[in-house]
Amino acid sequence: MPRTYRSLARTPEFTPFFAAAALRVGASTVSGLALAVLVYDRTGSPLLSALGMFGPSFAQLLGATLLLSAADRLPPRAALGGLSAAGALATLLLCVPGLPLWAVFAVLLGQGLADSLAGGVRYGLLTEILPPGDYLPGRSLLAVCAGVTQIAGYALGGLLVAVLSPRGALLAAAGLSAAAVVTVRFGLRRREPRASGRPSVAATWRGNAALLSDPARRTLYLALWVPNGLIVGCESLFVPYDAAHAGLLFAGAAAGMLAGDTAAGRYLPARLRARLAAPLRLLLAAPYLAFALEPGPVVATVTVTLASVGYSAGLLMQERLVALLPEGTQGQALGLHSAGMLTLQGVCAALAGALAQYTSAAVAMTVLAAASVVVTLVLEPGLRTSRLRVHPSPSSVRGSAQ
Repeated sequence: MPRTYRSLARTPEFTPFFAAAALRVGASTVSGLALAVLVYDRTGSPLLSALGMFGPSFAQLLGATLLLSAADRLPPRAALGGLSAAGALATLLLCVPGLPLWAVFAVLLGQGLADSLAGGVRYGLLTEILPPGDYLPGRSLLAVCAGVTQIAGYALGGLLVAVLSPRGALLAAAGLSAAAVVTVRFGLRRREPRASGRPSVAATWRGNAALLSDPARRTLYLALWVPNGLIVGCESLFVPYDAAHAGLLFAGAAAGMLAGDTAAGRYLPARLRARLAAPLRLLLAAPYLAFALEPGPVVATVTVTLASVGYSAGLLMQERLVALLPEGTQGQALGLHSAGMLTLQGVCAALAGALAQYTSAAVAMTVLAAASVVVTLVLEPGLRTSRLRVHPSPSSVRGSAQ
């Protein structure tokens, strides 16, 4: 049986690690909503609004190809604290009145680069704080944390935007990032890097190539990235679809993800995880097809909440991915997962915005949901349990980490 969430919280350092992650999710949620509203008010463009909310995701690809070798080669505490501080400063820059749009997106690019490295550092550190058997409940608890924090963050962000202004909400987000810096500095102990050698672009390329050379890992990466990204593209259109109830839709999405991740990470036995993974992958996209009928706010929120339970399929696939990773590559491998996922989210948000620009938000959401269903079905044969019993070549990946 997996450990309970309460017992995980008693693990040394897990509580401050958890708190710092929650603060960063809260900062990202509040700033993303505020920036989407700010850009939409200035431009009236669904495309630019979507890019304002998910723009940092575009830089994830660049970060994954240039920076990820540093995830295992830097002291984790110093890296996490410094990257959180950079996030706070970037958010403060976005508060500057009259900041040109090109400068806004330049700041978002820098945030994305920092976030791509932070994801690898954070999830690599999780594998050190928790023993291997506790990774799934620990990762589940972080996902639950993200869901709860997103619900609270969208509610807080919507309130701050309404009562103060988008810039007031951005200032609050900068404060949350600053609190994360303090939590990391005084809550985590200093650790040595997991891998030796200097971070470099060449080392990043070698490590990524080794990770993606294995068919089992490659299939898992694609299944984690593409269907998820297409559905996040649907979410990026909540503001253009129904600006008055966008906060409700975002909260429903976070609530569904929270329910699914809690059930999958805490209560599903191993025999049911394998059976339910495929239906959960389809559940993520299929309900969004209802947006072809342009449902009202209540039906739309119920639809989004139900679909978001399917995000828990990603948690189950991450458990399989971790089992295929050699020692010393966890930071780069999990950073590659995070960066690839967020990159596809940014790409699909842009695609969704472009489609909505020439059709409508409802049509664009329906098209992306249908594409997610198709991709899921195409990848499904390679995700069967028998196909994933392929163990990585430790020498090939470990050699790339030197």
